[in-house]
Amino acid sequence: MRKKQIMATINIPENYQAVMPYLIVKNGAQFIGFTQKVFGATEQFKTMRDEHTIMHAEVNINGSTIMFADCTDTYQQQNAGMFVYVESCDETYQKAIDSGAESVMPPADQPYGRSAGVKDPFGNTWWITNPL
Repeated sequence: MRKKQIMATINIPENYQAVMPYLIVKNGAQFIGFTQKVFGATEQFKTMRDEHTIMHAEVNINGSTIMFADCTDTYQQQNAGMFVYVESCDETYQKAIDSGAESVMPPADQPYGRSAGVKDPFGNTWWITNPL
């Protein structure tokens, strides 16, 4: 008989979740600005490798942390697809387009809510949804 292993309680630091995306982007400073303009993100941490390169940074979008760094010769760009709940799909979609994102899917009603997709100027895809 297989036994189910139950995870022991772990102490996750405040403002972190058990699973968080970690992106390596080109121009992390502009990525911070994009997330702030489009999603109302707050910068919660940033340390620099040198004057122009982010070694590690974190933004928080409505209680969810995204970690990232600037790409280097050693650490190549790594993008992701992210799903984010927002108050207004249409408004957030337009903010993303106005901030340099390209449309993947225009806003449309879906069984799970109003949803759209954009690809940001850094190569990440964002699935933007306001729930029903």
